Amino acid sequence: MVAKHIIFIGRVQGVGFRFTAHRMAHRHQLAGFVRNLPDGTVEMFAQGPARDIDDCIRDIKEYFGDYLRETRIQEIPPDPKYKNFRITF
Repeated sequence: MVAKHIIFIGRVQGVGFRFTAHRMAHRHQLAGFVRNLPDGTVEMFAQGPARDIDDCIRDIKEYFGDYLRETRIQEIPPDPKYKNFRITF
């Protein structure tokens, strides 16, 4: 199991981004969270098998295409407190 911290930059707030990311994370059976940040970006913490995380990120990028300007991804240590995936407000 691995974990990744992802920042999505672009037109990512007010377009259903968190709800779509949540749905895709569930589809890939990931744990973690997604939330809006005050600077207009969206933060996602995802943990699970590396391939599933990468597939989820790919699906999000394909779905939002032109809305995304940049995606920053950093591998970090997994956090055992996350058992499911949720939207954080």
